[in-house]
Amino acid sequence: MAEDTNLEIEEKSKSKSKLIIIIVAAVLVIVGAVAGYFLLSGSDESTQNSAEDTLVSEDTATSKNSATIGTALYVAMPRPFVFNVPGSTRDRVVQIKVQLLVRGSGNEETAKKHIPLIEGTLLSVFSMTTAEELSSSVGKETLRFTALDKVQAAMMDVEGSKVVERVLFTGFVMQ
Repeated sequence: MAEDTNLEIEEKSKSKSKLIIIIVAAVLVIVGAVAGYFLLSGSDESTQNSAEDTLVSEDTATSKNSATIGTALYVAMPRPFVFNVPGSTRDRVVQIKVQLLVRGSGNEETAKKHIPLIEGTLLSVFSMTTAEELSSSVGKETLRFTALDKVQAAMMDVEGSKVVERVLFTGFVMQ
């Protein structure tokens, strides 16, 4: 009987020690996971402050340029341009969504005021291209630069300034 009680005590102590080991391992895993989360997701405040200091010094250095240039704003054309282009084997239908990059709220208002003029200019530029030109990235870039030149020329005639800095194609489909 004494041996049975000793065996039971030893088994209970072994099971308690196993339970303690499992609990300690689980706690270590949880602590490691929490520490990893904070290390990977959090940012060091000193690194963040030094980055902010760098941005402030750059802003101070370029404050004259930013005062004259203004902030970048995007003016979306209200409708995508849909037009036909001739191809070597068959005519294609093209749809282009366009946004204009302007600097400053004054230029944004001017561009919005002259959207019909800009749309007409862009449509005339787009209709002069062919399917072969639009099938390559170089052709698309050439079309974009030509569109920018024509829009800036039209705005110079009307407003006396270029107003539009870039013409951006935000959607391009050719069927």
